Amino acid sequence: MVTESSTHSSVFDPTKPPKIEGFAPGARPKDEGFKDKFIRKSKENPFVPIGCLGTAAALTYGLIAFKQGRTRQSQLLMRARILAQGFTVAAILVGVAATAMKSKR
Repeated sequence: MVTESSTHSSVFDPTKPPKIEGFAPGARPKDEGFKDKFIRKSKENPFVPIGCLGTAAALTYGLIAFKQGRTRQSQLLMRARILAQGFTVAAILVGVAATAMKSKR
């Protein structure tokens, strides 16, 4: 026979966080603004902002060259933009993998 006290221990309590085996929630930084978060994330994976700046620079200069009629230079800069975007995506993936490997330790 099931008693009422045994059913309450297995019922989900929405006022408490769920207990997940192998997971311990870390302390979240409170009142972290955009600037603080950007600095923290940039220190964790500095290649992502570098790739973003490279992408933006290649795009900007490529559009300026296109507007001035220098099509050859514009095409080269658009190809550089694609390379910079690929670098940024690779940096994000490496950062995610490194974070996942760090959390397993």
